[in-house]
Amino acid sequence: MMRIGFLLISATLALSACGGSQTSTIGSDGKPLPKVYRIGSNDASQIQFRMLDSMNSLRQARGAAPLQLNAQLNAAAATHSRDMSIQNRPWHFGSDGSSPIDRVRRVGYTGQLKGENISETYETELETLGAWMEQPNTRNVIMDPTSTDMGFSYFQESNGKIWWTLVTGAPASFGSTQVASAN
Repeated sequence: MMRIGFLLISATLALSACGGSQTSTIGSDGKPLPKVYRIGSNDASQIQFRMLDSMNSLRQARGAAPLQLNAQLNAAAATHSRDMSIQNRPWHFGSDGSSPIDRVRRVGYTGQLKGENISETYETELETLGAWMEQPNTRNVIMDPTSTDMGFSYFQESNGKIWWTLVTGAPASFGSTQVASAN
């Protein structure tokens, strides 16, 4: 009987280690600080696929074609997330003055940039997606029916703050570019 209890506890601990974790602490004023979503070193691809699946579910509900992950757009998103952290501000221009279009070209993406969403938060990727869906400009980037490719990445600082970047694109024959942010 004790062995079964040990196995159940072990299984519970193992399952709880399978994704990012949330921790909460008390601030100097005695009030609880926001929960910090800690992203593990092995969570990157899981986070990207959770975001892709969630976005495609939203897009399907609206009749839009699914997106596919694009390694070049992922690289552009990762670079910009880290750069926003260095600049300590969420905005669409890099510390070198680069625009979203410049960044996707630098990584060799030959399609057209369709949009970019950025965010500075302590929230999970799905909470961030929820916030983006509440704002028309960021929702339009996600739901753009002409987008076919997606890049998504983040940079987490040691204090837990996460800088999220979503980039969408399509073959060069499609229309306009949208740039939006939500904080």
